[in-house]
Amino acid sequence: MNLVLLLLIFLATVVAMEGFAYVMHRWIMHGPGWFLHASHHRPRLGRWEANDLYFVIFAVPSILLLLGGVQWGWGGWATAMGAGIAAYGAIYLGFHDIIVHQRVKNRYVARSPYMKRIVQAHRLHHVVETKEGTVSFGFLVAPRPEDLKRELARRNRAGVRAPSAADPVTPAGQAPPR
Repeated sequence: MNLVLLLLIFLATVVAMEGFAYVMHRWIMHGPGWFLHASHHRPRLGRWEANDLYFVIFAVPSILLLLGGVQWGWGGWATAMGAGIAAYGAIYLGFHDIIVHQRVKNRYVARSPYMKRIVQAHRLHHVVETKEGTVSFGFLVAPRPEDLKRELARRNRAGVRAPSAADPVTPAGQAPPR
């Protein structure tokens, strides 16, 4: 298979994964999969949370496509798609777990308008600790924080976590990373 076509499949897969992640986050994790995801909307009580199982679940298609492309003769398209899913997983890990939630301690401060927007949108998603009422389900594409704040206000802040000394929420709706 042509290298340019494989690269296009890889890049298209990375882009498509944002849509897939949005759908899974909005209608599965905040739907029937809440029993795992709920742990992610509450303070973590250790190194791991039940929500971490989603990382394993979403890695399975990538692993199967990589195996299919490399070992089972499915073709280069499968390897490119599997690599695209893995790349999105790596981007997600870096953004979500390292930058936003600081599960690996770091001193990164969002300075670009894009990074400020996606970090704040994700933090606004986390001010709601219930299955319903959350805003902003994407990871790399996010609505403007002002729009999200208006939506939370329109909902009378239903499900918004009360500020506490351990997990304060500023009036602007920005929760510090966990």
